[in-house]
Amino acid sequence: MTTTHIPRHIAIIMDGNGRWAKAKGLPRSRGHQEGVETVRRITTLASNLGVKYLTLYTFSTENWNRPADEVAALMALIISAMEEELFMKNNVRLRTIGDPDRLPEDVKKAICGLEDRTAANTGMTMVIALSYSARWELTEATRQIAQKVQQGVIAPDDINEQTIAEHLATAFMPDPDLLIRTGGEVRLSNYLLWQCAYTELYFCDTFWPDFDEEDLMKAIEAYTGRERRFGKTSEQVGTTTTNDR
Repeated sequence: MTTTHIPRHIAIIMDGNGRWAKAKGLPRSRGHQEGVETVRRITTLASNLGVKYLTLYTFSTENWNRPADEVAALMALIISAMEEELFMKNNVRLRTIGDPDRLPEDVKKAICGLEDRTAANTGMTMVIALSYSARWELTEATRQIAQKVQQGVIAPDDINEQTIAEHLATAFMPDPDLLIRTGGEVRLSNYLLWQCAYTELYFCDTFWPDFDEEDLMKAIEAYTGRERRFGKTSEQVGTTTTNDR
């Protein structure tokens, strides 16, 4: 596989931590801890492969409804996962998307600090979706656009797809080429709904703590074998695999 077939942007729904732990008779927290180790492995691998953006669904707005002790444990785990060495060693820049107002102050401080310290890195950008949901994002974008219309900055007739895209939390990066969901579930779970309009979707049964290099390469190989027509015909795109953009 050549680097020209590597997706520019991979988004991942990291599912199955709790079920992995349950299957092994371990507390759910252990599954989340092992999931962090997988994040470290996949971050390094994706960076080495030449992936430009890696977006990880880390904590959804719906996850706030989980038991308070599990939420607290997850917040503590997020802080511990913010290891500067991982990012600096791989020349990775950190960005976040989501609603920061609901995050504990220590989590916001840890994330903001690492974002600042990695801002000059020029390799892959890792984006963590934290306190994020697509419906929250679209609601916020709509509110911002409505305010600009009210202020006379934007005319209603001038609103188009590009206008909406520019007001999304992900405006700084391209849409995902490939979305991977681990854990056996087959749904998007309120993740990057606007951005995934033409994303190639890949679902696997592997729980996230067990997801490894072989699993990632299988997903990428499946991606390279698909024809991405974006509404056109095969004759128009002129090739059976159109993953190079």
